[in-house]
Amino acid sequence: MKKQWIILPISFLISILVSAQTMQEKEIIELDLAWEKALLESDVAFLENILADDFIWVHNHAGLIDGKSAVVSRAKRIQQGQDDNTKGRVSKDQKAIIMGKTAVVSGFTVVERGPSLTTYHFMRTYVKVKKGFKLLANQTMAIPDEDELK
Repeated sequence: MKKQWIILPISFLISILVSAQTMQEKEIIELDLAWEKALLESDVAFLENILADDFIWVHNHAGLIDGKSAVVSRAKRIQQGQDDNTKGRVSKDQKAIIMGKTAVVSGFTVVERGPSLTTYHFMRTYVKVKKGFKLLANQTMAIPDEDELK
């Protein structure tokens, strides 16, 4: 009987901790979706707020490496009328791993640009700060079409 009184509260506590982790994972994935939306809409205020000052974005095959200022500047130019050929961004299969104050989100983003869609595999690193999370790093890698592999 005493074992039940000990096991029951411990089981309840474990279920709360597991639920909290799942809730944190959902929250960070929602934040990551907001990042994708901000890129699509060139939301300068959101980008300035979410990006860490030392943010780094390693693009496909390291052909381009951006920092916070480059990402924000591009969004500002688009807001001021520069053409943007990106018509859509859809994320899928996101997974979040959280350890302490660090969260890593990985998944795929399908980008509509030009005559065809391009699928990118991404991995982003977020760091918890006083007021939420900052995006510290982003790495994207285009996945070649099957035709390109032949």
